[in-house]
Amino acid sequence: MVTPAVVAHRGASGYRPEHTLEAYRTAIRMGADDIELDLVPTKDGVLVARHENEITGTTDVALHPEFADRKTTKVVDGARHTGWFVEDFTLAELKHLAARERLPGMRPDSASYDGQAGVPSLNEVLAMVHAESARRGRQVGVMLELKSAAYFDSIGLPVDEPLLADLRRHEVDHPRSRVTVMSFEPTVLRRLSGRLRVSVVQLLESSGKRPADLVAAGDPRTYADLATPDGLAWIDEYADGIGAHKGLVLPRDADGMIGRPSRLVRDAHRRWLTVHVWTLRAENHFLPTNHRNGDDPEDHGALAAEAQAFLDAGVDGLITDHPDVVLAVRDQAA
Repeated sequence: MVTPAVVAHRGASGYRPEHTLEAYRTAIRMGADDIELDLVPTKDGVLVARHENEITGTTDVALHPEFADRKTTKVVDGARHTGWFVEDFTLAELKHLAARERLPGMRPDSASYDGQAGVPSLNEVLAMVHAESARRGRQVGVMLELKSAAYFDSIGLPVDEPLLADLRRHEVDHPRSRVTVMSFEPTVLRRLSGRLRVSVVQLLESSGKRPADLVAAGDPRTYADLATPDGLAWIDEYADGIGAHKGLVLPRDADGMIGRPSRLVRDAHRRWLTVHVWTLRAENHFLPTNHRNGDDPEDHGALAAEAQAFLDAGVDGLITDHPDVVLAVRDQAA
């Protein structure tokens, strides 16, 4: 493991439409240590890179009249969504769609690349990473997030076997592969931990939220409970690290400012659990108030200062939409 690592969130998603091969390649060209991708299954059980299974905002599916009748409403992880869903398409059908920028108003430069890339499968991403690693003479890591696993279990599309098949097809299911499997849901990670030979990371949302799988099971624990010493001890039974919402490491005060870190990094390191934080973004909208530049939420603020604050807090990895900015901070500190 590279530490502290700079992880490109959905690729270099501050510069290219997220979860496209070009977003991942751009991040690798910038020097990112790892790329991060979210995985959901198609109707025919193929894992593809999308942040969520509802794809209206990140593809041009609404422009395809042949798929108009696929629009529907579903409840996923307790929330009601209307649109088009990956699990209602085969991989071949998804290949007719083009990717689009999620935040076109905030990221118009990225939106200028709309329509130039499609929806990649995990198989394609792993092949690309292998080729780029060979080309550049360095091993690029891959952090794989399993999305809505309990929901997909409930509709007969469990992610376990497709994941294992792709990892084994590319011969990366081993401790030296720099592959990490992550989820916000403990159940799927506990289920997979005995079958995987790669690192496992438990993702932690902000304090007031609860894992969807635990909600479905009637388990009252929140992410805040999992971030306590007792919660970390439980995570240590099946995982090698945590991926924490950045507010769990550097809490914001009533004015939205960050100051002293919490004890989460220290408590996790006492159990030899690594700590990644997510998500560092350059726009003022996403930054603490003491690192913003002016009042326009779309302007870029002092992302470098925020990144330095997390490095000072001792984290092992920073997951970011703007890997070039964070790499410059990390490398200067080194």
